Amino acid sequence: MPVRLPFRPRRDAYPSDLWTKCPGCAEMLFNKQLDKSLRVCPHCGHHFRIPAKARIEQLADAGSFVERDANLQPVDSLGFVDLKPYPDRLVAAQLSTGLRDAAVWGLATIGGRPVSMCVMDFGFIGGSMGAVVGEKVARAGEAALAERIPLIIVSSSGGARMQEGTFALMQLVKTMGVVERLKVARVPFISILTDPTTGGVFASFAVVGDVNIAEPNAIIRFAGDRVSAGTIGEELPPGYQRSEFWFSHGFVDRIVARPHLRDEIIALLGFLIAPPLNGVGEPPATPITRPRSFLSALTGALGGDGAGESRNGDSRNGEANGSRAEAPRG
Repeated sequence: MPVRLPFRPRRDAYPSDLWTKCPGCAEMLFNKQLDKSLRVCPHCGHHFRIPAKARIEQLADAGSFVERDANLQPVDSLGFVDLKPYPDRLVAAQLSTGLRDAAVWGLATIGGRPVSMCVMDFGFIGGSMGAVVGEKVARAGEAALAERIPLIIVSSSGGARMQEGTFALMQLVKTMGVVERLKVARVPFISILTDPTTGGVFASFAVVGDVNIAEPNAIIRFAGDRVSAGTIGEELPPGYQRSEFWFSHGFVDRIVARPHLRDEIIALLGFLIAPPLNGVGEPPATPITRPRSFLSALTGALGGDGAGESRNGDSRNGEANGSRAEAPRG
């Protein structure tokens, strides 16, 4: 006859909704404390993925975000079925995230400055970009263009949504068209790349911001290791898919830990937006001008020549930022 222990087994002693094991250092983290640290491990700095609503709360001024087009939702134009029908996947994702699709966009203020924001949510079918996500990114850009306010996009995506086929691939062209219109109108675009930013999102708007910011150790790439190595026919360097690699090669301008991200954006907005007329709260009537690179704005603010190179700064960072900002866009 088995002996009954007077206490619960250890596996039942810690409910899963109270503790989370860090994949970086294997420490057990109390969820309430983890939430206070913006889902960043206090021991190793691992950045957990966070939903779109939490990201908006972190970045936007309290109570300032006004969502637009909240009722847009995808349709099953292709009648796509894999392990289960596409409509069933949509319903499951909507119930688990509380969203209609994998992106939320609206108008807000950050540090008192008006912006147009679009934030992606990896929890909704891997943050994949279908027709609705592409439309929301485009509408966020069009609102920024119409209001002449900066566009901020936070990417977290596995790429184009396979269940929508060509309709999903068409979003690459649509979103890039809006970005090019912003470029011509000199309206700033800040792109924030989080873990992961891959596939069609990486190949379109995510890495063509006036300033590209990434969170530490974020996966940023177009395709996986096997596909990439097979395509170019050679071994890829270690860590090539991480944000630190992209920073060292000039595709990312800044790597910013999540607790400092809001302050970084506020500082960038100060560099990229013309000051108000007469020092009062009204925005300038003339078009917003943007510098050729973040570095030229910084050197200009510090009294430099604004030519894109720091006189006394880190030469590696200067080369990375300058080459990224002046690279031609296809």
